Amino acid sequence: MTSEVGGVDVSRETIAYLEDFAALTTKWTPKINLIAQSTVNDIWNRHIVDSAQLYKFAPSNFRHWVDLGSGGGFPGIVMAIIGKEKAPRARFTFIESDLRKSTFLRTAVREYGLNVTVISERIERADPQHANVVSARALAPLSGLLCHVVRHMKDDGICLLHKGKQADQEIADARRNWSFQLEDHASITDPEARLLAIQRITARGQETIA
Repeated sequence: MTSEVGGVDVSRETIAYLEDFAALTTKWTPKINLIAQSTVNDIWNRHIVDSAQLYKFAPSNFRHWVDLGSGGGFPGIVMAIIGKEKAPRARFTFIESDLRKSTFLRTAVREYGLNVTVISERIERADPQHANVVSARALAPLSGLLCHVVRHMKDDGICLLHKGKQADQEIADARRNWSFQLEDHASITDPEARLLAIQRITARGQETIA
């Protein structure tokens, strides 16, 4: 029997893992500020569902998913928990420079038996990961973020990004320096937020001429 979270059909076991992860995050947050204290009481919608909705836009055959600036595990841990059911052969890599948050991420990985490697390094210093999917949530403006995405994503990969009410301006700014294919989706948890699915990213001036 399945249930739904963020528009993704998942098993009861996966829901239980996500509920437990919400509780684990709430427990650790007073110590290392994983999420804003003001969102703790609504963690399921503000963080679990908000992260889970991103999974719908990932290709079904992905083999390697990299989450940049993983922080408290949103969306990384949520993606890996769903992926454990939906894409059991896939592996995940989280890049997080904060050592305390990396410790939390490794704790969650062990707790739920996830196929995840946590790299405690700055994104620009970590070895290129050649991922099929790259994700990030509330990390940096799009124009600056894309240089990190292309470092860690395969040429035919896709990046999935949470963006807020400044998304239109960020997209316009990014197009000054980058060429890319964009699918822009409304968030189901915040009417001002957007989910961006971006492919074929090339720095301006380096586009392939057919």
